[in-house]
Amino acid sequence: MARHGGRRRGGGHGGGEHEGGDERWLLSYADMMTLLVALFMVLFSISSVNKSKLEGLQKSLKDAFSGRVLPGGTSIMSAGGTSADKRVIAPPQSTQPQPQMGGATQGMTAAQKAAARAAEAKDFAQLKARIDAFAAQQGISGQVSTRVSADGLHIRILTDNLLFDSGSAVPKQGSYPLLAKLGTVLAREGSHAVVVEGHTDSMPIASARFPTNWELSAARATAVVRAFIVAHVSPDRLTASGRADRDAITSNATPDGRAVNRRVEILLPREMTDVPAPRPASTGNGTGSIVPPELSHPLGTRIVPRPATEAHP
Repeated sequence: MARHGGRRRGGGHGGGEHEGGDERWLLSYADMMTLLVALFMVLFSISSVNKSKLEGLQKSLKDAFSGRVLPGGTSIMSAGGTSADKRVIAPPQSTQPQPQMGGATQGMTAAQKAAARAAEAKDFAQLKARIDAFAAQQGISGQVSTRVSADGLHIRILTDNLLFDSGSAVPKQGSYPLLAKLGTVLAREGSHAVVVEGHTDSMPIASARFPTNWELSAARATAVVRAFIVAHVSPDRLTASGRADRDAITSNATPDGRAVNRRVEILLPREMTDVPAPRPASTGNGTGSIVPPELSHPLGTRIVPRPATEAHP
């Protein structure tokens, strides 16, 4: 009996193992079904497209590749930035009123005009006296001169051995006291416009920075203007221009004559006149340079080598 019972228990145990092994395929089947359900859920979520967002994306891509984003071209390949490079961007306009250059007596009575002109003449005389006194004190009266004319107050500075080295537009170290004093005097005056002109002699210049005397004269005038700005002269009052050798005050046939023509002219135009004076062209912070279009590029300029024995402008 015991042997028979043990045999039945053993048979029962072996039968249980056989039945459990036949049901293991359910685990793999359940895993596969779970993965398929997850896959179909992902596919369903992808198939639900937001049409408005898709249309916006398509429009953005179309604009980007059609040249509308890049100005001046019909496509990215054809635009190349060439058209945009040719555009001229206007400088920001100053919100501060610019000093008037003439015409301030319009609408005044005869008595008011006379009083205004007398006050302006007195102002010019005081400025002239201050500058002359400083030049005499510094021993540079031979290179710094002033005069009052119908146009306004003129200040003439001969640049040789005072403002600039030969062929340079960087102020000499010794010129800083003069430029600072002039700037301080002009800043205190505070009302008239200040027109700075650079002048050279007729000797040609050929350098990478200054292809012609136009560039050199304009750069020298701009250097003086920048020194005045450092001395707290309002940029809205300032104009820089280059005249090259166009306004020679004496012959360029001799070294002494050329030395006189190498100069910087500063003009404070009269305001108390009936007719406004034209304001010189300017760019940026009230400063600019006047250069003829035909000389604005080295290829449009005939460069003549400067003789080695002559002093540079």
